[in-house]
Amino acid sequence: MIDVKAERQDSTLTACLTGRIDASNALEFENAITSSITEGDNAVILDFENLTYISSSGLRIVLTTAKTLWKRDAKFALCSLSDQIREIFKISGFDKIINVHTSRAEALASFDD
Repeated sequence: MIDVKAERQDSTLTACLTGRIDASNALEFENAITSSITEGDNAVILDFENLTYISSSGLRIVLTTAKTLWKRDAKFALCSLSDQIREIFKISGFDKIINVHTSRAEALASFDD
């Protein structure tokens, strides 16, 4: 099960994820993320603090979301990954193409650059 709670501050959307993302709920995750992002969002953060697992299906959705946002010059970052999930991003090489931060505050601060 995956739960996505969207929080908006000015033109920055933070999606807080709780649970796990696997093949059984990847479409639900994708729909929740895409329906949360509006044209007015200049930056999006996925907060993984309460995410316990992500499969390749979930990774694909994260990458697709990033590409969609980059095409419209919006910023994108991940934050608060557990050691296990951080390792998945490292092994997949996604940590080289997607900004990963230790905290939400750090991710927000990175958008000011």
